[in-house]
Amino acid sequence: MKAMIFAAGLGTRLKPWTDHHPKALAMVNGKSLLQRNILYLQEYGITDVVVNVHHFADQIIEAVEQNRGWGSAVTISDETDMVLETGGGLKKAAPLFTGEENIVILNADILTNLQLDQMLLQHRKTNALATLAVSQRDSSRYFLFGSDSQLKGWTNVTTGEVKPEGLNTEGLFKRAFSGMHVVQTELIHKINREGKFSMVDVYLDLCAKEPIYAFDHTGALLLDVGKPESLEKAASLFK
Repeated sequence: MKAMIFAAGLGTRLKPWTDHHPKALAMVNGKSLLQRNILYLQEYGITDVVVNVHHFADQIIEAVEQNRGWGSAVTISDETDMVLETGGGLKKAAPLFTGEENIVILNADILTNLQLDQMLLQHRKTNALATLAVSQRDSSRYFLFGSDSQLKGWTNVTTGEVKPEGLNTEGLFKRAFSGMHVVQTELIHKINREGKFSMVDVYLDLCAKEPIYAFDHTGALLLDVGKPESLEKAASLFK
């Protein structure tokens, strides 16, 4: 099985570090976020990883080469011409997943001890097109799921926006997305968008007719290392 780590973002919340470096190379106790996620995947036997790059792409490529992928086979998906966001990034990398049945996807700035083996087990048992790691925590934006844990929509509780428009939210439960997903590779061929777009939009496009499930990991350690102060918190939680 292969994985994809999204590392192309501009990391504007992590300034001033990202004025001169990519977010994925921010350090936590002597290891970069990228290295930590590669090592996390290795714990579950995943050693073939695609990393997309845009912001200070050369620094990520150099780090991967100098460290020999930290023990994994790392392939670069180059987005230096234009950052494509998560959905566009996955679509561009599609040729790198030929022959794979499933792909694990994660954001470089997420650190977690989520039990990935349990998530993969659920994904295969339900034959989901996609399985989304979610948890019960405070956020402004949530995925909405039915009682069967299948994705029905999305909401921004600050603005009141709901997608798809007109969705009846009665009886639905909300969970915050954790930036980790497992998808069948065939999902890529069902994407109708072009250029720059989010995986959230892809899931909302498909959820009415495809099985997209929640994997609720509430209680597991999860940290979005998006701001300078979260690097300090990460250092206390991840040794």
